Amino acid sequence: MSPHLHPLFRLHEDLQAARNRDPAARSSVEVGLGYPGVHAIWAYRLTHSMWRHPGLRLPARLLSQLTRAATGIEIHPGATIGRRLVIDHGMGVVIGETAVVGDDVLIFHGTTLGGKSMTHGKRHPTVGNNVVIGAGAKVLGPVWIGDGAQIGANAVVVHDVPAGAIAVGVPAQIRYRPASGASFAEVDDPAIYI
Repeated sequence: MSPHLHPLFRLHEDLQAARNRDPAARSSVEVGLGYPGVHAIWAYRLTHSMWRHPGLRLPARLLSQLTRAATGIEIHPGATIGRRLVIDHGMGVVIGETAVVGDDVLIFHGTTLGGKSMTHGKRHPTVGNNVVIGAGAKVLGPVWIGDGAQIGANAVVVHDVPAGAIAVGVPAQIRYRPASGASFAEVDDPAIYI
């Protein structure tokens, strides 16, 4: 088994990702003991491995619900989550069963990766790599969020968002970084922060 696939490596990687992305984090011990986003991701990693065995699906769901009660974060064990997901603050985050989340994604509190229908099959979003989803955003249905996209706080996304785009508002409208190559931090749009 590759060392990068070993479960303990993944747990350490999740811990380090949270520490690296949160300027308020003072130590790995603080993050490991006190960050509900990290706890929820660790529990998801366990419940997801259980979910792959049909006889363990009920215990996986029950454990995921206990984690929700403890952290305020609900991640369905059937979701597919990549490496180094960071859930900052966490309270109120919901990630549905058929959601797919890429690597190096940052999600803030109150975010929903949810469905628009109650039918079987793919009904939740697919989020690419290096995506940031702002506080309170709702990304609904089997939409695609491209690599490097930014979803503004409280945006409601029901259509695909191209790679590198910024989606803000209700319903979300697509904006792009200035052609000058300005960074995300230099984009002057208050809707990204509220």
